[in-house]
Amino acid sequence: MAGKPTSGDNVTVSFGTKFAQSDQFRTVFREGMALVEAAANYLDGDGRKEARKLRPPHSLSYATESMRLTTRLMQLASWLLIRRAVSEGELTLDQAIEEQRKIKLPVKGTDQPSREFDALPPRLRDLIEQSIKLQDRLVRLDQMLGFEQSPGASKDDHPLTTQLSRLRAAFGPDAD
Repeated sequence: MAGKPTSGDNVTVSFGTKFAQSDQFRTVFREGMALVEAAANYLDGDGRKEARKLRPPHSLSYATESMRLTTRLMQLASWLLIRRAVSEGELTLDQAIEEQRKIKLPVKGTDQPSREFDALPPRLRDLIEQSIKLQDRLVRLDQMLGFEQSPGASKDDHPLTTQLSRLRAAFGPDAD
């Protein structure tokens, strides 16, 4: 029988949707945003003072690693904000898929600091390590939730598109 599921029908519940509305997600979200804020405060304050004290090649390493840290954290914040926006109804799944394509989370373990890492100020090293741990955590979540995009994947290949197609088939075109 096509149409709305009855009590005997198998109903698929989106783990991604449930997760984005969970306390666990809210905790990850708060931790991620707190890390973004801590890094911004450090880089705009004590980090500038510490950077001025460094000599080449350590000063170049500081500049490189602080830029990488900032980029990494912006990608992670974007990932978290997209998931929160979907769970709060601010973005549709189609919009989330489109936004997701702009975020490039690396494969776990591939984003490693430079060889000069040990010469960097301790607070910068700590922020880098925390950001890599958060990134690895979000990459695992992304894979578990089925949101990861393989290189060259099209919008039609995305797992959310498949779920939307199933919803439309079951409930009609207004299922979004």
